Amino acid sequence: MGTELSSVADTALVQGVMEQVRRRVVGQEYMVERLMISLLTGGHVLLEGVPGLAKTLTVRTLAESIHTTFQRIQFTPDLLPADIVGTQIYDQSTGQFAVKRGPIFANIILADEINRAPAKVQAALLEAMQEKQVTIGGTTYVLEEPFLVLATQNPIEQEGTYPLPEAQVDRFMLKLRVGYPSRDEEKEILRRMAGGVPIAIDAVATPEAIMSARQRVSDLYVDERVVDYIVDIVHATRRPREAGLDDLAPLIEFGASPRATIALAQASRAHAFLRGRTFVTPDDVKAIAPDVLRHRVLTTYEAEAEEVTSDDIVQRVLNAIESP
Repeated sequence: MGTELSSVADTALVQGVMEQVRRRVVGQEYMVERLMISLLTGGHVLLEGVPGLAKTLTVRTLAESIHTTFQRIQFTPDLLPADIVGTQIYDQSTGQFAVKRGPIFANIILADEINRAPAKVQAALLEAMQEKQVTIGGTTYVLEEPFLVLATQNPIEQEGTYPLPEAQVDRFMLKLRVGYPSRDEEKEILRRMAGGVPIAIDAVATPEAIMSARQRVSDLYVDERVVDYIVDIVHATRRPREAGLDDLAPLIEFGASPRATIALAQASRAHAFLRGRTFVTPDDVKAIAPDVLRHRVLTTYEAEAEEVTSDDIVQRVLNAIESP
């Protein structure tokens, strides 16, 4: 009985948040669902897409619907770590140093055009993402949960950008490729936005409810055969020949790390949770695997020459590994 009640409450929670987001955001179901998965697992997300696809609007709306604090940080080449984390300032009236907290002290952070910031700034963000804490003047401050970094990068304009190092990219649970809306969706966008009046959003969830749902997501049942399936997929990106994928071996520089295995299991649980199930199926794994693995499989020069992308490699692995 208790499980049934909690599943009804969970469904209402998820549907309530997604309904609020759909008030403002037309289409982009894939992006909205993946952001919900990140919220339910505590994993960070890298959003890649051209400007104007409602990435910022979606993230801001998500934060408003959960009654959390939200900060948007515009990354630029002249940004300093202190601009994100905060710094110590001297208070003349007391003769002491006081801590001025930076925008990182929020529940949901939108790191806009993250690849425009230099390595020092990216490293400061890295500590916050991985450790859920920051250090200012030798003192460590724990960041309040839920804490999510949702970063965007523009795939077109690469001038004046600092590519994210592999170690940082690996910190993102999911990498999403956000595409253009359909013709009908674009007409609906035009209709909604023509008046120029902001669409009101209700806060339908609390941080406590999200943290509680996270616990239930982590408790979802994963059969041993599904665990083997997840491990086989990730293992095939490292040693494709052992999986009978000899043609992929020259195309993969590095395969996915154990962090990818953990992320794939967590994201598959959340994918099942959004569908109201209490167990994970191989279809959950297949659906979420491209988003978990595309940024963790590094291709060789040979793959670039043959115009084979990491997405192509992941798809070929999923086609080759037999599901239970």
